[in-house]
Amino acid sequence: MNLETLKIRVAAGEDEETIYQMICGLENREMDRTAYNKVFRANLKSDNIHYFIAELNGNPVGIVSCHIQPLLHHAALVSEIQEMYIAPDYRSAKIGKALMEHVTAFAKSQGAIQMEVTSRSTRENAHRFYQREGFEKSHVKLVRYFRDE
Repeated sequence: MNLETLKIRVAAGEDEETIYQMICGLENREMDRTAYNKVFRANLKSDNIHYFIAELNGNPVGIVSCHIQPLLHHAALVSEIQEMYIAPDYRSAKIGKALMEHVTAFAKSQGAIQMEVTSRSTRENAHRFYQREGFEKSHVKLVRYFRDE
């Protein structure tokens, strides 16, 4: 695969459908479209949330989101990857690595002191990828779901 034609760009409103399909792929389920649209459009307006799309020969093949916010317990800006997805036919083709390099450079340019990522415990391939990219297992994430309350 020739990555010379790989382009990474900032996502925009017209990418709503593409990103929707990728997020559904990430979650392995069809997302509620109305709720997704509302969140996507609000996030595009946020100064703290950024989406980047990887295109190969003009075709979208991956996405990464980067949230940057000041955190008191760091007394600094911290970046976090909320979503990252590579289309199955393009995995292991260095597209994820290119997206990671891009989003890392972006976060550093914004003054972030570190980058965090949370990945579902069953996504062992993703864990190995993130560790190859320099992430360390340093925290445990606990979640309280409100749907049962």
